[in-house]
Amino acid sequence: MIIFLIVIAFIVISFLLSFVPIGLWISAIAAGVNVGIFSLVGMRLRRVKPKRVIEPMIKAHKAGLKVTTNQLESHFLAGGNVDRVVDALIAAQRADINLTFERCAAIDLAGRDVLEAVQMSVNPKVIETPFIAGVAMDGIEVKAKARITVRANIERLVGGAGEDTIVARVGEGIVSTIGSSNKHTAVLENPDSISQTVLSKGLDSGTAFEILSIDIADVDIGKNIGADLQTEQAVADKNIAQAKAEERRAMAVAQEQEMKARVQEMRAKVVEAESEVPLAFAQALKSGNIGVSDYYNLKNVEADTNMRDSINKMTDPTRDTQDDE
Repeated sequence: MIIFLIVIAFIVISFLLSFVPIGLWISAIAAGVNVGIFSLVGMRLRRVKPKRVIEPMIKAHKAGLKVTTNQLESHFLAGGNVDRVVDALIAAQRADINLTFERCAAIDLAGRDVLEAVQMSVNPKVIETPFIAGVAMDGIEVKAKARITVRANIERLVGGAGEDTIVARVGEGIVSTIGSSNKHTAVLENPDSISQTVLSKGLDSGTAFEILSIDIADVDIGKNIGADLQTEQAVADKNIAQAKAEERRAMAVAQEQEMKARVQEMRAKVVEAESEVPLAFAQALKSGNIGVSDYYNLKNVEADTNMRDSINKMTDPTRDTQDDE
């Protein structure tokens, strides 16, 4: 019975020690944080891990920050990172940045790394853009790469645009500056004009950053876009001219075929008319309008004419070709 009671007591004490964080309570008391044992039990009942609240509370107390366990517990229940918020508050205090717990918690709940933002406020970040191509007025493509030095703006971290917006705006400014240059050599001679023009446009408005400087890291020459466009236009004009010429040729061929058809039609009419001549002769002989001797004389004349034509063809070979034409 005594052994049974000892086992039961051991189980009860183990359960109490696991449910009530005695070691964490002792650590808080030793660090000077006034927290009751029943507060820790209440955290257990509210499904809050006491370690996630008490350890950041000890850290904040040692740094001289005035935060309460209720603030840290409510931020934990909202899904925030309590430890990162406390680290950010400590970093802001050391850097003499005015950052309240409410603002810091809002930034953390908005999905941004508040500690990184505070560090970026102290140590600015450099964003390097890819090569951005623009075309000067003389048609030469100029490629520029920029390095943007930005500092986090704590006041605009909630709802402010990110790094992608900064890169996009700077790229737009580079393209606009190169496009407004009369010659590409002006950009090569003075690349600082790009950064000065872009920086003066206030591209950081509405973003979570403050642009400190824009430096042109590299400038390169690309294609001769103007010449390429003129070449493509010339090719297009040539194709249009060829198409129109082909259209005119097709119309001429069609007209030629039409004329040949008309010639064949006229020849058919001639053949038809010639076929009526013997009938007319027969009718004239029958009616007595001409005599037989007249008919034979006409045939002799035709035979003589055909003989002369044959002789002419033999003496002048080009006549056949002319007749065919």
